[in-house]
Order: sequence, then C-alpha cells, then structure tokens
Amino acid sequence: MEFGTGIEHLQLAYLSILKTAGPILAVALAVGLLIGILQAATSINEATLSFVPKLVIVFITMALISSYMLTTLTDYFLFVFDSIRSIR
Repeated sequence: MEFGTGIEHLQLAYLSILKTAGPILAVALAVGLLIGILQAATSINEATLSFVPKLVIVFITMALISSYMLTTLTDYFLFVFDSIRSIR
C-alpha cells in the first residue's frame, strides 16, 4: 500500500467518525449548554438536573439517527473490505 492510499483511508475513517458521532455530540453540547444557562439563571446547582435530561435526549437522538449511523458505518466497512480484497 502506498503512502497516499494510507492517507486516503485515514481521511475516510475520520470522516466516518465525524458523520457518525458528530450529530450525537452536537445534541449533547446543545442540551448541556441550555441546561447550564438554565441552572445559572435559576441558581439551581443539582448534578442530576444536568445529567439525566442530557442522557435521555442523547439516547433519543441515537434512536432516531441509528439507521443513518448504521448506513454510514456499513458503507465505510464495505470500502475497507473492498480495499483489503484488492491488495491481494
């Protein structure tokens, strides 16, 4: 395998990671920021108030975009297996 091919594989791997985990992390960031602003405005310093809603919303987000995540990972692994097959 040449150097350029290895770089292409790494770029596709990082892109697949971003496409798979990015939406979940963005939702977790937005919910955390919203809850943090709400806690600062109301002076409520309860740890479970920030953890439980974020956990529930992240699980709901994962359930809603699971088919997209599965499709993205399937496409990437099909590319990887095709690349392995073409080496020989």
